[in-house]
Amino acid sequence: MDILLDVMDEYLLDNVYAKLVPATAFAPAFNASTLSKAALNATSHFPVIPAGSLSSTWSHLVSYLPHPPLPAESFVEPALSTIASTSAWPRDYILRQAISLTGITLAGVHVIYFLFAWLSYTFVFNHDMMKHPRFLKNQIRQEILLSLYAFPLMTALTLPLFVLEVRGYSFLYDNVSDYGWGYLVFSVAFYLLFTDFCIYWIHRWEHNPLWYKWLHKPHHKWIIPTPFAAYAFHPMDGFLQSIPYHIFIFMFPFHKKLYVILFVLINLWTILIHDSDMVTGHPLERIINGPAHHTLHHMYFTVNYGQYFTFADRMGDSYRQPAQELDPLLDVKKAEEKQEKEALGKQQ
Repeated sequence: MDILLDVMDEYLLDNVYAKLVPATAFAPAFNASTLSKAALNATSHFPVIPAGSLSSTWSHLVSYLPHPPLPAESFVEPALSTIASTSAWPRDYILRQAISLTGITLAGVHVIYFLFAWLSYTFVFNHDMMKHPRFLKNQIRQEILLSLYAFPLMTALTLPLFVLEVRGYSFLYDNVSDYGWGYLVFSVAFYLLFTDFCIYWIHRWEHNPLWYKWLHKPHHKWIIPTPFAAYAFHPMDGFLQSIPYHIFIFMFPFHKKLYVILFVLINLWTILIHDSDMVTGHPLERIINGPAHHTLHHMYFTVNYGQYFTFADRMGDSYRQPAQELDPLLDVKKAEEKQEKEALGKQQ
């Protein structure tokens, strides 16, 4: 997240915060009567900013906000010439970071969700699935509404981890040379295996009857999910299943740019596996926990808990092999045949 935050600070947020929390709002606290004698002596040949000269209704309101210490020298020339475009909240101020990360995360997840869920729904999802007997009335609308409810709460739960990351408490690194190309390649495989194994057990734990009804059942409302169901779950459910992605970088070194790329790709994968597809027979079917596997999970609940591999399900004896005879489209065809027979019966 620190890469995204740096980019947003450079091209947008520095200007935004300079306008919303301008350093000039705090100028009255540093007029000639309050500057220390030492500071005045050191800067006596510079004009001191007059108290209240930059006051406004907005500045007056902003002046009550918390902020890091502002040095007196900031309010005299030559620093005074640039203070009008400076924020009282510098980039490394924790409150600014928390607010910025919240905005970036919410904007990013909405863009990813609506753009790629729409693309998957339009070009990948088989719309005949909407004729399935267990496809709910207004289901897509319900999936979207639950997702929109979950996003801000999931963001709030994840925010402390994002803040710790951008403040340098993780093992993210910038240069490939720090650990070498061999470790870079290994770290990708290790990251995927680690997160998949952890998510498997978190996901399986969520099916415990003691808390399944309130925690994970909202996501299993969608027996025949669409791509818009990818994030349609209880906020705590989404947060718990995201924890492995976040804690990995606090345990093991990982390249910053690679982390961002994989984070986006994993979100796309989460959308893709919710297209109710039952394409079978491909060579990686017994290794990759793809859309067909996850379709079976939504239909039968206690199989195929994994995110992108099948090894944890095999170890946990919860693996179920996708097969054409399990395709939910067969139920659609049966329902259509039944309707046709009933229609013919009425005509006779």
